[in-house]
Amino acid sequence: MTNQGFTETGFKQAGNNQAGNNLDPWYHHYADRAAGLKASEVRALFAVASRPEVVSLAGGMPYVAALPQDRIMNAMDRVMREKGATALQYGSGQGVPLLREQILDVMALEGIKANADDVVVTTGSQHALELVSKLFLNPGDVVISEGPSYVTAMVIFKSYQAEVDHVPMDENGMIPAALIEHIAALKAAGRTIKFLYTIPSFHNPAGVTLSWARRLEILEICRANNILVLEDNPYGLLYFDKPAPDAIRSLERDGVVYLGTFSKTLAPGFRVGWALAPHAIREKLVLANEAAVLSPSSFTQMVISEYLSTADWKGQINTFRGVYHERKNAMLTALNEYLPDLTWTDPTGGFYVWVTLPKQLDSKAMLPRAVKELVAYTPGTAFYADGDGRQHMRLAFCYPTPDNIRVGIRRLATVIRGELDLLDTFAGTGSLGAAPDRSGAKNQRYAGPPANIS
Repeated sequence: MTNQGFTETGFKQAGNNQAGNNLDPWYHHYADRAAGLKASEVRALFAVASRPEVVSLAGGMPYVAALPQDRIMNAMDRVMREKGATALQYGSGQGVPLLREQILDVMALEGIKANADDVVVTTGSQHALELVSKLFLNPGDVVISEGPSYVTAMVIFKSYQAEVDHVPMDENGMIPAALIEHIAALKAAGRTIKFLYTIPSFHNPAGVTLSWARRLEILEICRANNILVLEDNPYGLLYFDKPAPDAIRSLERDGVVYLGTFSKTLAPGFRVGWALAPHAIREKLVLANEAAVLSPSSFTQMVISEYLSTADWKGQINTFRGVYHERKNAMLTALNEYLPDLTWTDPTGGFYVWVTLPKQLDSKAMLPRAVKELVAYTPGTAFYADGDGRQHMRLAFCYPTPDNIRVGIRRLATVIRGELDLLDTFAGTGSLGAAPDRSGAKNQRYAGPPANIS
């Protein structure tokens, strides 16, 4: 292949003499924003982690085997028998009216009072996140989020050429004083802040929950600075011993867009989520939804609606809580047994534990060795827009059985000790077994992360 003129495939680049690469002759034709479309580290793990011999502590896949399959099949059968012609047809760009009414009942469990007219059904809540980003983000805009934050949210923000500014967290969630400092610095630099993106309950990946006092404080900070709050809440109902504080949306109607989903409390295969938005934003979300997919699937919406009408869906959510609580306990017990010198969060709901490694380790560099030892995790770098987080890893306890979780942590301990022994041999950094006791951390059940988990 030459540096100009025709490529090996015979295509010449329009408007310049630069040739495309030999794998993609259209490389120079893409819009600038396409440069932000890159595979996340979580996605890259799936091909390896799906091998049966690998214990995957990487992906946040719900344990759908706990669902009452007969109830799901009955709902599908009834929809097809009684409403088949409607279920298989195009539908409203806003979503099935009955399902939108039922979504109000789901959100009411977290203190939200709303009108069904302000609910927009989407193809999963991630689709809603993409639509909000499409409506608000221009190149160079800034999104404020926790550090760390949801990996695919950052992929979406970057695809619209926005930048993410991470505000540090502690065991009670985003730190309000730090948020004030970040907003002031961004404004002083002349940057445009479009919204604050937050996962306040059982955070992905950190596992911590934003306290009620901080929800009030952060909302007031955003009000004072005219910053929209984008509240992403996929795990809010999956608490263990007690519910998380009410949603931020329960406090504010006009300054919060709330995202919900059935992927975690029912099944991700249905691909049904929603956005609850102020009226003017709602109107634009419907238009954006129609432009993207014309209408979300009528069939899956109607199956979920039938399920909500006929099944004990609250009881099923409670079943999921028990499953995930047992698995979280299995993970923390194994961490205490095999890796007692590390620190980690102790989530009160959700899917994830956030682990802090010895400072000399790099979770991303260590991953190939872990896969060789037949265990997978998600490196902390996946959750920062700037590549930070090498000293951290996310462990998901939602899908593996308790026995497999124990096996996975044992294998992970082998990897970590091997890495530290290697460093000890070549750099004299000291092994994990000889690591000093850090502020009484050893052999404790950790109630929260270090002071700053960013």
